[in-house]
Amino acid sequence: MGEPDRRRRRAQGALETQVLAALHEAEGPVTAGWVQERLAAGLAYTTVMTVLARLLAKRAVTRRREGRSFVWLPAADEAGLAALKMRRVLDGERDRRAVLASFVTALPEGDEQLLRELLDRTGAEG
Repeated sequence: MGEPDRRRRRAQGALETQVLAALHEAEGPVTAGWVQERLAAGLAYTTVMTVLARLLAKRAVTRRREGRSFVWLPAADEAGLAALKMRRVLDGERDRRAVLASFVTALPEGDEQLLRELLDRTGAEG
């Protein structure tokens, strides 16, 4: 995978983050046009729709039909949005193991213990 692919993924991830942030600012379900108006990047409507479709495929947003169009909602709360950002960063790296090892090593002791407890609980549920 070359450097242009990595830059394209990061640009897509940044757009997804901006769209999700706009959806979180909304008081409820909103149209793609509403999202487009909120983004400072001046993106085309089709670009916003493409980003929303990618987020839908990732289950980061939900939609429902209202009239002839769809309205969109974030599927997760702020913690879910932060987790999505973390996964995106991890997905953009070649050596996931090294990134995760570095992350865990840099955690403060209390966070490291919390992560261990969460991993133990998740393993027991699986």
